[in-house]
Amino acid sequence: MPNIHEIANYAQDNAQKLGIQKFDIYGSTVDETSVQVDQGEPKQVKASNRSGVTVRVWNDDNTIGITSTTDVDPQGLELALKTAYEASFFGVKENAPDFSPEATVPIDNILNEKAPQAPVSELIEKLLVAEKELLAAHPAIQSVPYNGLAQRDIDRFYLNSAGALRTESVSLASVYLYSKTDEEGKKPRSAGAFRINRSLESLDINGCIQETAEKTISHLNYEKIKTGKYQVVFSPEAFLSLLGAFSNLFNAQNILDKQSLSTPDDIGKQIASPLLSLYDDALHPANIGAETFDGEGTPTRQVALIENGILTGFLHSAGTAKRLNAQPTGNASIGAKVSVSPNFYHVFASGDSEQQFSLETAENVVLIDDLHALHAGVKSLQGSFSLPFDGWLINKGVRTSIESATVAGDFLELLKSIIYVEKEVALTPGGVAPRIWVEELSITGE
Repeated sequence: MPNIHEIANYAQDNAQKLGIQKFDIYGSTVDETSVQVDQGEPKQVKASNRSGVTVRVWNDDNTIGITSTTDVDPQGLELALKTAYEASFFGVKENAPDFSPEATVPIDNILNEKAPQAPVSELIEKLLVAEKELLAAHPAIQSVPYNGLAQRDIDRFYLNSAGALRTESVSLASVYLYSKTDEEGKKPRSAGAFRINRSLESLDINGCIQETAEKTISHLNYEKIKTGKYQVVFSPEAFLSLLGAFSNLFNAQNILDKQSLSTPDDIGKQIASPLLSLYDDALHPANIGAETFDGEGTPTRQVALIENGILTGFLHSAGTAKRLNAQPTGNASIGAKVSVSPNFYHVFASGDSEQQFSLETAENVVLIDDLHALHAGVKSLQGSFSLPFDGWLINKGVRTSIESATVAGDFLELLKSIIYVEKEVALTPGGVAPRIWVEELSITGE
């Protein structure tokens, strides 16, 4: 792929030739290698190099045309600009997208941290060792049906005809392990863990093995749970997955489309327990895959969404910010239309709680480790959810795995029913969060 400056020059030359005054281009390249293993043998090895650019062109009437291409040589860019220009005459007239006012604002710490990629043979070897150690952790663990070790290099850029030019590069390595038991006369039990870091060398594969084994073994002696109301503790991953399912709460595009649990007037309202604070923080030190700018070239930043239980902000693109008289927040993606999405959640406790809770002393508390079927069990515009989960019934520190059960409730009521936010946070694929204690939720046993 040509470098960013070559692409910028090609684009300017072709735009001049075609008489195009206003355009922008966002693009990325991902060079990825991943491996999977099965019972001591390599199962799948994948290597891919994916690149693509999205080109937007405005005509003299300021309506916009959009096209995407994987061809970024001069001929490919000329064709993309020409196609987008022709499409612009059919573009929307109402609330048409425009350049972000922050696309040319300087960014202090641009990421440029590439790590050397390890050979495929090393990836396979490390994953085979991980599988072997997991299978040896307990006689009941019979397979590791889902596993993966991957490394990727990501390059991103944004440029526009007003002089914006941004580029960044990052390397990531990740491992995922999910083991399954098979004991005579018992239901199969399973659990998984995930780790991510800048390079294969710094990846905590041993920690991933240990967590997967401990979780799987803890589910071996399971019992049914009585249907009823229970005090519930969400693991960091479970809470963030539920938060993600109801992210329309903070999404300005959803709010403008009236597809949200919030309205523009809700800023300043108490929507959660005063113990909870939530930021969207793309630049959080724990965010290994941090992005310093979004699809419109807007710098990413820390956005306070909930502070002491009060709704304090929304996630914006340049267009939604203009319509709601706010600042863009660096949460835009460009495609056939501009969409808004969270970058990296940071959930933490606001101040000190009057009451301290501990799993060592709590009685009959349900600890939810992992929620399933979020695509089917969440009614995001009504605020309700009913989801199967993996977890334990905890009584004074003694964990008993729950055979199978669902948790149901209303998300806005859940936020207000939070009675304790632990201090210690854990890293998950969606962000960092502590365990969250909720006063009461309905649990339905089998």
